[in-house]
Amino acid sequence: MVFAPTPQLTVTVDQPNDHPELHLHPGGQGVWQARMVISLGVDVVLCAALGGEIGQVLEPLLVSEGVDLKVVVRDSGSGGYVHDRREGSRQEIADVPGQPLSRHEIDELYNLALGEGLRASVSILSGPNEPWLVPADLYRRFAADLGANGGRVVVDLSGDHLGSVLESGVFFLKVSHEELIRDGRARSDDIEELTRAMYELHAGGAETVVVSRADQPALALVDGELFQVEMPRLEAADPRGAGDSMTAGVAAVVARGGDIRTAIRTGAAAGALNVTRHGLGTGRLDSITGLVDRVRLVPADSRQQERTTPDELAGRVVER
Repeated sequence: MVFAPTPQLTVTVDQPNDHPELHLHPGGQGVWQARMVISLGVDVVLCAALGGEIGQVLEPLLVSEGVDLKVVVRDSGSGGYVHDRREGSRQEIADVPGQPLSRHEIDELYNLALGEGLRASVSILSGPNEPWLVPADLYRRFAADLGANGGRVVVDLSGDHLGSVLESGVFFLKVSHEELIRDGRARSDDIEELTRAMYELHAGGAETVVVSRADQPALALVDGELFQVEMPRLEAADPRGAGDSMTAGVAAVVARGGDIRTAIRTGAAAGALNVTRHGLGTGRLDSITGLVDRVRLVPADSRQQERTTPDELAGRVVER
């Protein structure tokens, strides 16, 4: 189950040849994650709130993605954005985030997604396109109720939403190093500093933690052991979406009964291949599986671990 509370309509103007092209797609973190999970051969139930003219456009587009769509109709309109990519890089023309979900809409969406999540072996709790659209405490409740009933919760969150969901515990957490620094959980992008933050996140409720580091190897904390996720470098066509594809790859493998280390390697392959394409959350299954064997989980520098033990790292306090 993918909880996608506020999907967006994405409009992109592109010009790969002499004539401009207009692309309309559903977007947002949960949609991109669901798209990649489907690409990896796993069925998805997507739970979302849709409203207004944009919501009317989004619904058939979401169905065309191949998800089993479950919708709460909201009174206010859904959001969207317009990007111009004719010059190669994305230029934002307009961004309409939409309105916060009302208390009634939150209750309806929670009941809907909880029911579907209880039937699923894995649930991805994706964040809203703006943090003020959905209250952070909703994620704490979701993680608590799903976890108490045997579900595995996968998240890629930051800020208050991350802090809230950790209170209930999650099976897998993906977060970027920029988000850790922005949230005051890490003081720099130094590996020792990121490692300390990862052990704190683990102690705070995340069973497995992966920190993406842009063009540097991701860091993974698995069963108390720290790894660097190393893989071949690929030239990026669009750097966006790698983290969502990684999270989706992990969820898909776990849903099929795979082990967490294979799941992380598959997620890394999905994320790396996604940036070679222009569609977010897209990828060929055969290409992803072909790259998995080239992804390695390499134990972190033993000298680094000798200088600073896991207990010492987890016990340090970040100056906020």
